[in-house]
Amino acid sequence: MTDADQRQPGVSSEVGRLRTVLLHRPGPELQRLTPRNNDKLLFDGIPWVTRAQEEHDAFAEALRARGVEVLYLTELLVETLASAAARDHAIQGVTASLRLGDTMRDYLRQALTEMSPAELKDVLTAGLRNDEVRGGFGLVTSLLHNDDFLIDPLPNLLFTRDSSVWIRDKAAVTSLAMPARERESQLTELIYTRHPRFAASPKIHGWHREHVEGGDVLLLAPDVIAVGVGERTTPAGVERLARQVFAAGDAHTVLAVPIAQERATMHLDTVCTMVDVDKIVMYPNVADHLTAHAVTDAGDGTLLVAEAEPFLVAAAKAMEIDTLHQIDTGLDPVTAEREQWDDGNNTLAVAPRVAVAYERNIETNSRLEEAGIEVIAIAGSELGSGRGGPRCMSCPITRDEI
Repeated sequence: MTDADQRQPGVSSEVGRLRTVLLHRPGPELQRLTPRNNDKLLFDGIPWVTRAQEEHDAFAEALRARGVEVLYLTELLVETLASAAARDHAIQGVTASLRLGDTMRDYLRQALTEMSPAELKDVLTAGLRNDEVRGGFGLVTSLLHNDDFLIDPLPNLLFTRDSSVWIRDKAAVTSLAMPARERESQLTELIYTRHPRFAASPKIHGWHREHVEGGDVLLLAPDVIAVGVGERTTPAGVERLARQVFAAGDAHTVLAVPIAQERATMHLDTVCTMVDVDKIVMYPNVADHLTAHAVTDAGDGTLLVAEAEPFLVAAAKAMEIDTLHQIDTGLDPVTAEREQWDDGNNTLAVAPRVAVAYERNIETNSRLEEAGIEVIAIAGSELGSGRGGPRCMSCPITRDEI
């Protein structure tokens, strides 16, 4: 067993030295995107898949060059599906859709059972079209178009941050708000529950709970968690997560941070990300009016919710530091909006003062470097078509303590 295998999962900050990360290399699921379904599947364009894979490979290699162990979601899924019990669980879940009808459901359950783990992984992630089945013919197959999907593809698997987040030694499996993404959390939960590497790790939340997405969860410091509330994470989701982390002793403060319910700011990490223990890069157009409610535990199961304060003020208080320094990108409003759309604020810290960012956001990256942050610039012209940056594409599993 290698040292990496022996290292226990655990994350208590955004910036501790990154040791192990979960990625998903773009695959056949992206080839399922068409002008007819890309809106439903939450993409703003049709990516050039080969180039997206090249960009993602370079991202993974940049992490490895910094000593980070890279795990791939689909490799873990295939290993998980080697278990008959895990296969049965996955098949029951993916065939539960009411749109299949009994005839097709019965056929698919038998057909998927006969597949190898690798073949089943392909169906679970890339989906299954009506014209790809060889049986189960009936009313459903007759009335659907040949290219209609019986099982939808999951192109957003690329953004592994959203379906889970590690809070200390616990895997928090999230509940994704958009129907196109619901099954992502189910697959992540299957891996964390059934894969030998993670089976012993405690789990919290779950795909069946109130909506919380990992892109909205920032571990500002040990014991302090900020959670965005907007298009994807609901107030009830924050409340549920807060109760769980307080009960486990994994945080003393949860900051509930309202964000605009719109595409450009779908998650808190599209607005701001940590790049050092006391430095945050933030979209300047929202910096002055972003607020937070500090949520604490009264000790008897009652949550105490403070009045809203400016986010940077509330965060510094909870973190018990004098100032949470905002890196002032100093951009004019138009440039700021463009680089925000291109995930300029969505950086992945691999260590304090070292962050991965898209190379296209030249002005933001220059300001980061002027503030003493080493920027590892990666290409993202195709990866960014789903509206996500380096942080969105990565789920840290192990980081050093800070």
